[in-house]
Amino acid sequence: KKKTVSFSSMPNDRKINSTAACISLMLEGCELKKVRSNSRMYSRFFVLDTDMRSVRWEPSKKDSEKAKIEIKSVKEVRVGKKTPVLRSNGLSDQFPDECAFSIIYGDNYESLDLVASSADVVSAWVMGLRYLVSYGKHSPEAPGTGHPSLRTSWISSVFDLADLEKSGRIPVSRAVQLIKALNPGMKTSTIELKFKELQKASERPGTEVACDLFVEAYCELCTRPEIFFLLVQFSSNKEYLGVKDLLMFLEVEQGMEGVTEEKCLEIVSKYEPSKEGREKGYLAIDGFTRYLLSADCSIFDPQHRKVCQDMAQPLSHYYISSAHSACLLEDNFWGRSDISGYISALGLGCRSIELVLWDGPEGEPVVYTSPSAASCVPFRAVVGLIDQHAFTASAYPLILCLVVRCSAPQQRLAAQCLRKTLGEKLYLEPPNPMASYLPSPEELKGRILIKGKKLPPTCEDSEGEVSDEEEGWELARRLGQEDREAPEGGGLRRVRLSRELSELVSLCQAVPFQDFESSRRGQHYWEMCSFSEVEAGRFANECPAELVSYNKRFLSRIYPSPMRIDASNMNPQDFWKCGCQMVAMNYQTPGLMMDLNAGWFRQNGACGYVLRPAIMREEVSYFSANAKDSLPGVPAQLLHLKVISGQNLPKPKGSGAKGEVVEPYVCAEIHGIPADCAEHRTKTALQSGDNPIFDESLEFQINLPELAVLRFVVLDDDYIGDEFIAQYTIPFECLQPGYRHVPLQSLAGEPLPHATLFVHVAITDRRGGGKGHRRGLAGRRGRRVREYTSTKATGIKAIDEVFRTATQPLREATDLRENVQNALVSFKELCGLTPAANMKQCILTVSTWLLHSDSAPSVTLNLAEQYPPMEAQGPIPDLLRKVLTAYETMIQTSRTLIESADAVYGKLIQAQQAGMDFHKELHRIETKEGLRGRKLQKALESFAWNITVLKGQADLLKHAKAEALDNLWQIHNAGQSCGIGRNGSASPEPSRLRAPLEPIPE
Repeated sequence: KKKTVSFSSMPNDRKINSTAACISLMLEGCELKKVRSNSRMYSRFFVLDTDMRSVRWEPSKKDSEKAKIEIKSVKEVRVGKKTPVLRSNGLSDQFPDECAFSIIYGDNYESLDLVASSADVVSAWVMGLRYLVSYGKHSPEAPGTGHPSLRTSWISSVFDLADLEKSGRIPVSRAVQLIKALNPGMKTSTIELKFKELQKASERPGTEVACDLFVEAYCELCTRPEIFFLLVQFSSNKEYLGVKDLLMFLEVEQGMEGVTEEKCLEIVSKYEPSKEGREKGYLAIDGFTRYLLSADCSIFDPQHRKVCQDMAQPLSHYYISSAHSACLLEDNFWGRSDISGYISALGLGCRSIELVLWDGPEGEPVVYTSPSAASCVPFRAVVGLIDQHAFTASAYPLILCLVVRCSAPQQRLAAQCLRKTLGEKLYLEPPNPMASYLPSPEELKGRILIKGKKLPPTCEDSEGEVSDEEEGWELARRLGQEDREAPEGGGLRRVRLSRELSELVSLCQAVPFQDFESSRRGQHYWEMCSFSEVEAGRFANECPAELVSYNKRFLSRIYPSPMRIDASNMNPQDFWKCGCQMVAMNYQTPGLMMDLNAGWFRQNGACGYVLRPAIMREEVSYFSANAKDSLPGVPAQLLHLKVISGQNLPKPKGSGAKGEVVEPYVCAEIHGIPADCAEHRTKTALQSGDNPIFDESLEFQINLPELAVLRFVVLDDDYIGDEFIAQYTIPFECLQPGYRHVPLQSLAGEPLPHATLFVHVAITDRRGGGKGHRRGLAGRRGRRVREYTSTKATGIKAIDEVFRTATQPLREATDLRENVQNALVSFKELCGLTPAANMKQCILTVSTWLLHSDSAPSVTLNLAEQYPPMEAQGPIPDLLRKVLTAYETMIQTSRTLIESADAVYGKLIQAQQAGMDFHKELHRIETKEGLRGRKLQKALESFAWNITVLKGQADLLKHAKAEALDNLWQIHNAGQSCGIGRNGSASPEPSRLRAPLEPIPE
């Protein structure tokens, strides 16, 4: 009888929620495809013997004693395409990675490669086999017999507490509430249906349930197979995680450093529900699930929950969270001005708010975005509100952008109101003419800056004329409120400005933009320009490098096109990629663009300031915002993302016409520079209820990690009306590796209670200079021609000679890095791991092979040496020999890198500093050489490219050395903990190996 298994929660399907259920499936057997080394596949029926000592398959040309594998001979069970046979080109596209698994067995480490009909079947076989391999070692009681498990005892005790009458039965309604309390987010109807099913199956209908039925219902409803599968992988006895198991999981899989047994016991006491588990230091499936769902295991790096970036850089070096029309709650045309919009924006960490001042009916100025708004807000009330809420979410400076549309007398009242209400908070000190850059956010903490027009120094009257900004007039013209004609000849409109208001403007003086050359020559650092979205978009497309360069010294504010009468938002990434600091968003309008803005400013403690990428801040750097590939000197990274499952997904809001069933799929989007923008989606989870299993791997190449944002969107494939279910947006730099839950949010950015995605995150450096491939990094290494980054000729002989001295060190730096990278990938592949695996996982895998067999060859790590050799005694099988050779190559290339890096690094920095010595003289040299026009532009670009490449390659080399030292530390650590290390009294000092990365001075 051939059966398959599904983790689906549909009532008539098989539910795998324990190792006993996995073994039960294996005893019944099912059809799997057996893959031969010639890449051909054969369907066979696989079954576990009743004595649970071997796996057999039929039909087979071999006699029945040979068409089997003994459990005791199994070295390892691998999930995915992790053997040379399954990786071979002929098969790579015929079945998904999650449907393949391999059994490594025998003294010669042979592999039986299998393909199942679904990932669920794979999980059941792998879970069962891993249990049996371990069961042979630990000899616990056979599954399903003996004393009740830790979990059963706990659930029974919960039942006993609820059994107030001590009759051994409780009402179904109370049982439903109990399970709901233990598993918040689960639907009442789902629990009621489960009790009806079990009562019917056991022929015990009625309004009460007994303890055994309650335990069964709880286990079926509240066991998440994917988490149970994870627990089995790390558990010594396959039922719970001991302290050592948990420590291994946190270090190896979650990438946590410095984890102690005390820390693990804290986690157990915090999350394990059973008293016995807490006393013994065991984390069973329920406690493990609670831990993985907790804030302690969030996908968002806790370091970024507080301010963690350097806040002492000039103000122009930060992105600043900015609001446009913050007071409007609806659209620009018909929206009503409401004071709560300001509270909301400031509460979200907004640090720049626009105030458009109009003449009020009672002689006092009022604020609203257009004269058509149904009501207006007195300016005095808005300022009072700002005074109250300015620094509740962030201590860093708040910029008030004043757009003046009122008469001079009312301007005077506005100025008096600002001085009186804000008092000491107002920043009124004149700018320092000797400085070159704006002060830092740290220096301006707790201060409010006024951005606006200023009277020229020659004006001595109480008011004068200044050029006006276009912002605000377009809308007024549309609404018939335009009473001042634009001057003839298309010049700038002039408006009257009072001295009192002018004197409040210090560091953010608004000036009209002419062109980049004029700004470079004549603009002061305290002057700033506002650009309409259309104008800024044109600069971003036509001259991105000049816009990036402009934004190194000056603040720029981008405001939405007046054509956006529905208050929709522009894409902030279009302007962040060019370094524009203040992209004014309509906070009242939810959607993708606001998700990106809100997600982006969640980092750095949500303080409203985010430090821009170094390549955009350095005085001399080459950066093309529209680059279609990796950037010189910025290490590209690969994001390996596995979307495993969803929990408690709500129905789309606008889908009232459809039934309860949601058929979700997940889109993962990367937003950043054009070279990084990408989107991948999972398959649709059909008929999956609220807790779908996706189990799908996605991969992205990230060329500028500092500017990338990852957005998860959950959509319904079976929608009527609205398809949107949920979203979550997170900066790439805030991602934590390992198994994580994503807290899903609504379209408006509000948390959806108990709705999550369960994912696995791994980040690796892109190997060498080639493109990242979907097959990970396991391309054919021999065929790729190594790409070397080189300097470019400027056309100025003296400068080119300096840069030419770096040609050889650049090649050496690339060779040192890539040799190690290639050796690492080979070693990981032979261990049956992905390139995302860490060194600790590799050593643990090898030790598992050796410790799972009585006849294992003797292989040890000699930890007495700084570069520990892996030594074998006696004959060893071919696969293990290859592993040892790959390990030796990795150790040798790492040693060469560690010992040579400092000298090569020194040569690169020497060439970079010699180049920088020419920088101050560059314009004089250009004139002397007679460079102008296109040749001059090319020379400046090449110079910036060379400086960026040298600094970047030096940084990469320093980073590679630190990683190589870290790998050695992991080898020592793993060698000791898994028992194959010898002569290792203690692992090398982490502080000595993990040398801190001192940044190269800008």
